[in-house]
Amino acid sequence: METTLKKFVRAFVAAGLAAAFALPAVAQQERTIRFGHLNNPDHPVSFGVKRFAELLSAKSGGKMKVQEYPSNQLGNEMQQQAALQGGVQQMSAPATTSLAGIVKEFGLVDFPFSVATFEQADALLDGPLGQALIAKLPEKGLVALGYWDLGFRNVTNSRQAITKPEDLEGLKIRVIPNPVFLDTFKAFKANPVPMPFAELYGALESKAVDGQENPFSVILSNKFYEVQKYVSATNHVYAANIVLVSKKFWDQLTPQEQKWMREAADESRAYQRQVSRAAAQKALGELQAKGAQFNELSTDQQARMRQIAQPVIDKFAAQYDPAMVKLYKDELARIRKQ
Repeated sequence: METTLKKFVRAFVAAGLAAAFALPAVAQQERTIRFGHLNNPDHPVSFGVKRFAELLSAKSGGKMKVQEYPSNQLGNEMQQQAALQGGVQQMSAPATTSLAGIVKEFGLVDFPFSVATFEQADALLDGPLGQALIAKLPEKGLVALGYWDLGFRNVTNSRQAITKPEDLEGLKIRVIPNPVFLDTFKAFKANPVPMPFAELYGALESKAVDGQENPFSVILSNKFYEVQKYVSATNHVYAANIVLVSKKFWDQLTPQEQKWMREAADESRAYQRQVSRAAAQKALGELQAKGAQFNELSTDQQARMRQIAQPVIDKFAAQYDPAMVKLYKDELARIRKQ
């Protein structure tokens, strides 16, 4: 009888221990993802994060939650990139430009006049080139779930409308401190001036620089229309954001959790692009309502600008992996025929 009792007690204790160890396993399935970015809560990137969060929560039955940290709360782009690589932060959505420091071929996305329409931009980034760039990130501690829209960059200035390449000659244009941007504007015989964005409004107001280049929504939200009369749709560079995940975090996820993440990213992408492009059109309308003089460039003048910028493209392309450059050129040829 004593032996039977001991067996019962041992079995009871073992069952209790098993139950105790099972509880943390269930708890581990609840995850909170810190998703940081640079933009304000009313920016299309923030709308993309919110949609991604809704979709992921629905797919995971509420087990995977996203906590958004907008407006540089977790640091600038480089600080957040380092936090992702270190596994301290789970997600971010920076401009692709910020990745050129660790995978220089991301500079291909910044090449001037690569794409002329949103359809071409989506085809380039969602196709083989965009995927080949994404494939280079895991070895750098990052996993990418796709590309979001930031928009075409356009020139504003206080002197004249830009209708042809010659109109840029002699203009002092603030550009982001990026070698491709500097050389591109030099090719148009402008005087590119790299300076921090925070100093830009004051420089435009004091006429230290004549103009700058940014997407319409940035031009509007920073009130550049107060100190810039001319807004010209040069569409010289298409800018994209990339949805990044820490590889250290990604590797902790189950295959099912990774699947939910990928699906939520895919489904939020079309929504984010739609919101971003609608915001750009709305911003342009508001700029015009506030007195900005807007003009578009003809297809012929766009082609001329692309031709003038070609030596810049050739110079930088020579510094990249030849296989990636060939893929880039092949993809552009393919999507321009569509």
